[in-house]
Amino acid sequence: MAKVVVTGGSGFIGSHVVDALVDAGHEVTVIDHRVRPHRPDVGFEDVDLMDLSSVLAATREAEHIFHLAAVSNVNYAHKYPVYTTALNVVGTANVLEAARVNGARRLYLASTVWVYNGCPQNGGALQESEPFFLDGAGHIYTSTKMASEMVCHNYSQLYKVPFTILRYGIPYGPRMREELLIPIFIKKALKGEPLTVSGKGEQYRNFVYVRDMAEAHVLAMKESAANQTYNLEGPRKVTVLEVAEGIRKAIGDHVKIEFVPARPGDFGGKEVSAAKAKRELGWYPTVSFEDGLKQTVDWFRQKWSN
Repeated sequence: MAKVVVTGGSGFIGSHVVDALVDAGHEVTVIDHRVRPHRPDVGFEDVDLMDLSSVLAATREAEHIFHLAAVSNVNYAHKYPVYTTALNVVGTANVLEAARVNGARRLYLASTVWVYNGCPQNGGALQESEPFFLDGAGHIYTSTKMASEMVCHNYSQLYKVPFTILRYGIPYGPRMREELLIPIFIKKALKGEPLTVSGKGEQYRNFVYVRDMAEAHVLAMKESAANQTYNLEGPRKVTVLEVAEGIRKAIGDHVKIEFVPARPGDFGGKEVSAAKAKRELGWYPTVSFEDGLKQTVDWFRQKWSN
């Protein structure tokens, strides 16, 4: 059993990481700002990550620090670029400094497969060793994650703070933010409204069920994962049309799907390999998209009926 801190542990992914760590027998403390954890059997520190002294105090006894807290809503990041840069980059530096000062065994950074945005797709799935292409970063959120990864490497090289970087694919499941595609479709379907699909609905994401993603954090605590980066990508392409059809299947044939003109510049997706995580961590998604979507629909249906 280890003493573990999860920043952003009251959020969507963070709450599932907390569940996985508790289930694995670890003593967990959540660091979040104003939002309490979803379960009462973990510690809680209400801390603003921009306040270094508070971060230092809250992580004093932590052996492992999972750093998930960030501006993750890309629309919010677009609207507030200065705050997003401050929280995502300086906040990461503050957590790394706390790990250094307090002698934590390792810092785990939540990054994203969107760091591959500018990478050319030269026939094969993109690997962790792919260099960043800054001209194609495309979004302030992506750039802050690139910068945070760089600062992790700096703290490792300059101050011997071990890190593990986990590049998240697109998670879905219970507790996900309601402004995302899947909850939007579920809400429309439950209201009897049609699900609108752009173009032919061929845009895809390699969705990962959130509990599968959370399990990777426990596996990443092994010594061999120190100073390594792993893609936590879903097992296959799931198109927007498949999402709509899956929700219709889960809710009822009365749900209508309407096609609207494609949006210019809509991101189609990139192929990213999770082979390294499988090879070195023994991690691979086990929940099929069909099963995960059904669990997600059931969770939202219950939430909105209360």
